Amino acid sequence: MWDNLQKVDLPGNDWIKKGDFAPDVIQERTLEFIEKNQDNPFFLFMPIVMPHAELAAPDDEILAKYKAKFPNETAYVAKSKGADYGSELAIPGYQSQPYPHATFAAMVERIDRYVAEVVEKLDELGLSENTIIIFASDNGAHQEGGADPEFFDSNGIFRGHKRDLYEGGIRTPMIAYWPGKIKAGSESDQTFAFWDLLSTFSELAGIKPEKETDGISFLPTLLGNAQQKTHDYLYWEFHEQGGKQAIRQGNWKAVKLQVFGAEEPILELYDLSKDPSETTNLAVQNPDKIQELAQLMDQARTSNSQFPLYPAERASQK
Repeated sequence: MWDNLQKVDLPGNDWIKKGDFAPDVIQERTLEFIEKNQDNPFFLFMPIVMPHAELAAPDDEILAKYKAKFPNETAYVAKSKGADYGSELAIPGYQSQPYPHATFAAMVERIDRYVAEVVEKLDELGLSENTIIIFASDNGAHQEGGADPEFFDSNGIFRGHKRDLYEGGIRTPMIAYWPGKIKAGSESDQTFAFWDLLSTFSELAGIKPEKETDGISFLPTLLGNAQQKTHDYLYWEFHEQGGKQAIRQGNWKAVKLQVFGAEEPILELYDLSKDPSETTNLAVQNPDKIQELAQLMDQARTSNSQFPLYPAERASQK
């Protein structure tokens, strides 16, 4: 692993042994960092890589609890040669997992414990009321490596999973905790994105980002202030599975599939205020709106030679 610019070896691990659980090591460093910087202003990015493929958890009391809860598991068998640990191990591919449901649940509970330990550490050091904690997921539920989002109803009413630009792929949970500042139990239906974090953290620190960004500080929303700027629209793109784009403007959401694929591009339109599950494509009934949003997709995107998306851009790379 890497700790800033320092490489960190895990001596308990090799092609055969699995002695060191990397997330536990990250957690240890996290708590040490808070201790070390308790007298200074600090920013801590805590990268919790769970629950993620591959499915792996220490063989401890947490895993034992869920093995008992899900006794009739169907094992996940690795799809690629060399994925399983042993002398023939290869880097690509996810290991087989005899207890996929139990392991996934154990990974989620481990996250709960990590977050609790951070809160407890801040309480212990008297830092809670001067520290904001933001917990968020980077994308929707994944299906790789034996994960089973349907079993756990991971995305609830939302359509799609990781790699989709439907709400199940890009609408993610976020919790913010700041005793005395953020009202406990409050909720917001404002629409924000990860590119708003820099602007929010900058406002918290009383500085401005060095360069102009597309971000908007959502600090007013966190503090219950009605004077909140909002996005005119949000734009996403994905470069696998034939290329995908999506744009949200208010409650309207447009999705474009097969952007550079073998088939003709497909445009879909949804009204998220009435159809958050994106079940009814309204493109035919609203031709002006779908064309408006399709044009906005083109305008929103900045062409980049390293990340070509449209067919003409991709052709120029060949």
